[in-house]
Formats: sequence, structure tokens, C-alpha cells
Amino acid sequence: MRLIRFNKPYGVLSQFTDRGSPEARQTLSDHIALPGVYPAGRLDRDSEGLLLLTSDGRLQAQIADPRFKLPKTYLVQVEGVPEEAALDQLRRGIMLKDGLTKPAGVEPIETPRLWPRDPPIRVRKSVPDSWLRLTISEGRNRQVRRMTAAIGHPTLRLVRWSIGDWALDDLQPGEWRAVAPGQGSG
Repeated sequence: MRLIRFNKPYGVLSQFTDRGSPEARQTLSDHIALPGVYPAGRLDRDSEGLLLLTSDGRLQAQIADPRFKLPKTYLVQVEGVPEEAALDQLRRGIMLKDGLTKPAGVEPIETPRLWPRDPPIRVRKSVPDSWLRLTISEGRNRQVRRMTAAIGHPTLRLVRWSIGDWALDDLQPGEWRAVAPGQGSG
């Protein structure tokens, strides 16, 4: 059984091929030349950070399936500075078009020491931005972005930092590392 941690760069698809697209988009195969591993879950093209890949179908399902409630923690740069009342909305759950989210763990954090994003986020001099550490146990489509938008603070940058006990740690964008047997949530 193989399990690897990968720091997915911005703009890379969470799949090994990009069939049917008129533009040449980067995929996992541009970064990982390891046969027989498959992504356990997804990370949007415009999101960065931890993606786990495994050769074990059962582990893949446990990581990706919301029934197992593996917490996923994100570092989220948002437009504006959310007040405590807005953060409390996230902590209680947010009503989205597809229903009420489960409560999220959220706290404001100092600007994290991350790699520069390419391309950089858009900056508006008249609108400040801030960072949150947000933890969810679901995996709806673009959920974190929709949650922050629902409280009036659109996401500018989204970096998945951890899934369960597996974390990005010191991996740089485009790097991957095998997980030692018995390490992390598995």
C-alpha cells in the first residue's frame, strides 16, 4: 500500500489526465510519476495545498468519504476582516443552496508563512484582507469558498493544510513525499 502527500499548486487539476479541454491544463501527471496511486478526494484547480494519493481503494474511500468525517483544515485568505458574529455563523453552520453546512471550526490567524502564489491574488488597496484557519468535516463542491462568501467575505486564496492527522508541513508546491507506514490518520 502506498500513500503520498502532495502539495498541489494553484492551477493544477486533481486528476492525472485532462481529456476534452481545448487548453493545455496542468494535471497530477505533470508532478507525480508514480504508477498506481489515485487522489483521495479533490482540490479545486484554483485551490492549493494538501492532496493525498494512495494505491489502496479502501483507504482512498475513508479519506474522501464524508461519512468518515475526517477533518480538513484550510488556511483561507478572505476579503475584509470578519467580525466575531460572522465567524459565529460559520461555527453554527451556514445555509447554502444545497442545505445547511455542519458547524466549522474557525479562528482568525496571523498571515501564514506560505510560498508566493502564481499568479498572485488580486489586491484592492481600498479593501483589507485577513486570514482564517477553517476546519470542516464535509466535502461539498467549493464549500469553503461558498461559506466565506455567505458571510460577506469572499475567499481570495485557499490552501488546504491538513486532512485528519496528515499535514502539508514543509512540502513546497509541486513536491510529494511518501507517508511512512503507520504515520497519520490511516
